[in-house]
Amino acid sequence: MPITSFANSPLETKELIKMVGGAPLVIKLLEGTQGKGVMLAENNKIAENLINAFKSAKVNILIQEFIKEAEGRDIRCFVIDGKVVGAIEREAPKGDFRANLHLGGKAKKVKVTLEEKKMAIKAAHIMGLKIAGVDIIRSKSGPKILEVNSSPGLEGIETITKKDIALLMIECIEKHCRKIYKI
Repeated sequence: MPITSFANSPLETKELIKMVGGAPLVIKLLEGTQGKGVMLAENNKIAENLINAFKSAKVNILIQEFIKEAEGRDIRCFVIDGKVVGAIEREAPKGDFRANLHLGGKAKKVKVTLEEKKMAIKAAHIMGLKIAGVDIIRSKSGPKILEVNSSPGLEGIETITKKDIALLMIECIEKHCRKIYKI
């Protein structure tokens, strides 16, 4: 994953910024969803001001290395029961770096590498999730996991992949309920 630090760390703000490689850097609200609460601090002074403001308001945030070469793109791998059942590449609208479809991003079908599939499956497994949306970014040093979503939306994935992801989710839930309740 990109170099990441939490703002409630005992480190001073300048040390946190230095730890992730300096600006530009990404600041994320931990309670945010669908790209809301994700900001790009383009220089160290802006980063310092934002981090200190959130710290003083006792808002939980993380600070993350900005992967410029991704050019506002990420990959959403939909993992169900230990298998990547679909993947799309999302692209941020012009002037933004967040690729979320809810924020006007566009998506297209993408072929993921074996390494990306293994990463997505392992991330879902480590988090104990039978169903997950794993967001991956491609960088100069290889793919990196941005986040693992325990309640991934279906917007775009079914239309683009032409797969009934919702049905696959229901079948997975039924399968595990039968195991648990011995039905």
